[in-house]
Amino acid sequence: MNKIVIAGGTGFLGKVLVAYFKTKVTLVTILTRGESRIENNVQFIHWDAKTSGDWVQELENAEILINLTGRSVDCRYTQKNKDLILNSRMISTSILGEAINTCKNPPKIWINSSTATIYRHSLDKEMDEIDGEIGTGFSVNVATSWEKTFFSQQTPKTRKIALRTSIVLGKKGGALPPILNLTNIGLGGKQGNGNQKLSWIHEIDFARSIEFIIKNPDIEGVINIVSPKPVTNSTFMKTLRKVVKIPFGIPIPKPVLQFGARIIKTETELILKSRNVIPSKLVNNGFQFLYPDIKSALTSIIKNDNNHTTSML
Repeated sequence: MNKIVIAGGTGFLGKVLVAYFKTKVTLVTILTRGESRIENNVQFIHWDAKTSGDWVQELENAEILINLTGRSVDCRYTQKNKDLILNSRMISTSILGEAINTCKNPPKIWINSSTATIYRHSLDKEMDEIDGEIGTGFSVNVATSWEKTFFSQQTPKTRKIALRTSIVLGKKGGALPPILNLTNIGLGGKQGNGNQKLSWIHEIDFARSIEFIIKNPDIEGVINIVSPKPVTNSTFMKTLRKVVKIPFGIPIPKPVLQFGARIIKTETELILKSRNVIPSKLVNNGFQFLYPDIKSALTSIIKNDNNHTTSML
C-alpha cells in the first residue's frame, strides 16, 4: 500500500494502527485536532473534524481511509456529553463523505468506526452480523445514527466497512490498564453479578483484522471486530488475577459500581452491559486470530515487554 489516512488517529486505537501500518505503507497521514507535523513516514495534518479545509487534499490518491473520530463515551451521560458523543461521530463522518466526493481519485476503501454496543444486552444469544438483535437506549441510538450517517454517504468508487468493535485489550490504553490497576490493589473480583458477557479483541488482532478486511474485497458493510470467544466478567477477572498472580480479588457489587461511577464521572453501562458478540464475517472469510482465547491474550499483553510486542507487529 502507498498511503493510508487515519482520521482521529492520535488515541489508543489510532496509535495501535499507526504502529502496525507504518512499516507496511509508504505514508501514514493522521488527521488530528493538534498541530501539523511530520515524524518519519507519519504525517499529522490539522483538521477540526467539522469543516472542509486543506486536509481534504490528503484523501486524493489515498488507498485507505480509516475514521476513528469520536468523543470518548467514558463520561457521565449528561445532555451536554450526549450531544458531544453523537455530534462528534455524525459530523466527522459526514464531512469525510463530502471530502471523498470532491476527489478525482478517492480512497478505494473507507473504514469507519462503529461499536458492538449496538447489539442488545444478551446473556444467552451470541450476536453476529447476520441475525444479531439491535438494542435500545442512548448508546444504541448513537451507534445506529452513526452507521446510518456513514452508509448514507454516496461514495460509488469507495468500498465502505463499519467496524462494530468491542473492548480492545492493549497495554498502553483502552479498558485494560485501569482494570489492571484495580486488580493489583486487590479489587479484581467480579463486577456486579459477574455473569455479563465481555466481547474483546487483542490489539494486534484488531490491527490484523483491519488489514485482512483491506485485502479481502468481498468484505463490506458491518463487521464485528471481536474475538471468537466472549467470556463472562467473572471469568475475565479470574483469568486476569491468574496472569498477574494476584491470589484474591474483592468483588464489586452493582450499588458500589454505581456510586464509584458517579465519583469518577463515568457510566456503569461500560462494565455491566452484556456484550455477547461473535465475529462471523471474519471467521467465515478465513481470518485466523493470533489470540483467540482470553488467557493467551492477557498473558501476551501483560507478560511481554514493549519491545517484544512491537516486534510482533
